[in-house]
Amino acid sequence: MMHVTLYGTRGSLPTPGPETARYGGNTSTVEIAGDDGTILVLDAGTGIRRLGERIPADAKRIDILLTHLHMDHIQGLGFFNPLVRPDTDVHIWGPASSTHSLEARLSRYLSPPLFPVHLRDLPSVTCHEVPMDTFHVNQFKIDASLVCHPDPTLGYRIGLDDHVIAYIPDHEPALCQTTGAWPDAAWISGYELAREADLLIHDAQYSDQDYAQHIGYGHSSYRHAFEFASLTDASVLVPFHHDPSYDDATLDRLLSQSLDRFKPSFRVSKGLEGAVFKL
Repeated sequence: MMHVTLYGTRGSLPTPGPETARYGGNTSTVEIAGDDGTILVLDAGTGIRRLGERIPADAKRIDILLTHLHMDHIQGLGFFNPLVRPDTDVHIWGPASSTHSLEARLSRYLSPPLFPVHLRDLPSVTCHEVPMDTFHVNQFKIDASLVCHPDPTLGYRIGLDDHVIAYIPDHEPALCQTTGAWPDAAWISGYELAREADLLIHDAQYSDQDYAQHIGYGHSSYRHAFEFASLTDASVLVPFHHDPSYDDATLDRLLSQSLDRFKPSFRVSKGLEGAVFKL
């Protein structure tokens, strides 16, 4: 069984405050825990701090899968308690670069003057470039591929037994498309990652109106998220990466309008910080 917990659902910038209390103000962090004790952490936004406080001190290994290195997806990394535990091996996975290693790129943030501690001085951290092929972390089968978002950005497909989670938090599969039919599936960014997923955690940053002002930013509107979930035959959609300017009432309204508009055949679950899914 996979236990999936949302620790951060906000995009672009942390937005704590009473107006965002229900959906949450922490940026992207999701935990996937297996029955064998395996812990996968998807992204290292500010939500990872709270997750780190809940991971048992005797955990032997933790794997962090980064989609990309924009600040909202790595900002919490230095505050993740297991990084300073000498008996916990932390493996950080992320997209490859043609110019610098993953460790070198992360060290730009985890070093002075941006952070007081150097990444190289943390006791048990190993960095890996994600292979563009299937790989395994204990019982989990993981596939990754580049998706449509500025700078090298990955989406992940994570399987256990017959269950699949697709995690694509920053994604613009309908780039420049405001009306009309979608192209053939083979041309849709992220399609194979999300195909027939039991749980699809997907970018839904904008309303239709706001998307029109942010074409090319690498994010989806609610319409795009719903249409993408339909095209990929996902079972459950979790709209994710909420815009920092949207309060709880706005997110409730956008979701309600989308449900009325699309009447989806799949289930939709609110992207609430603290939400738990079991597969």
